[in-house]
Amino acid sequence: RWSLSDHTIGKDPQAVRTGQRQNRGMRTRLGCLSHKSDSYNDFTAILPDKPNRALKRLSTEEATRWADSFDSLLSHKYGVAAFRAFLKTEFSEENLEFWLACEEFKKTRSTTKLASKAHRIFEEFIDVQAPREVNIDFQTREVTRNNVQEPSLSCFDQAQGKVHSLMEKDSYPRFLRSKIYTDLLTQTQRRLS
Repeated sequence: RWSLSDHTIGKDPQAVRTGQRQNRGMRTRLGCLSHKSDSYNDFTAILPDKPNRALKRLSTEEATRWADSFDSLLSHKYGVAAFRAFLKTEFSEENLEFWLACEEFKKTRSTTKLASKAHRIFEEFIDVQAPREVNIDFQTREVTRNNVQEPSLSCFDQAQGKVHSLMEKDSYPRFLRSKIYTDLLTQTQRRLS
């Protein structure tokens, strides 16, 4: 028997890490294939709280407000959970995960952590063949690559803006028509009667 460490002796460590990231990304993508569904139950399974308690706290008005604007949806933790469940059905949850990672990154106060977090986000979402690569144009990718060399809290702003716009124009309208969202509204309205 041989192990991965036996197989990688004499190979460039950076190439090995890149190959491992690519393998993880492929496993993630393949794993999603067996979970494709557009059901309300999939949404309740990933709620931040226990599903029944969470849904009791979610009002019809709040859920309806998500249809007013994409930012209203993103500002509500259950809205984010419902949108994430929907994006999983379309195999595009990396867009939301990147957007959320950028929001978290902007809260970084330690300059020593800033560089490591920036490189981790870049390698996970922006770099070519990243495990959860987002769909951005070459120019935005290169601007972001340069920004990460000397990271600041705004180094992902352009890429994050592109991904936000893509989700708002593409995925968000489909989410509002999805079974996940319509079932959720029905459930909150049923509670009132």
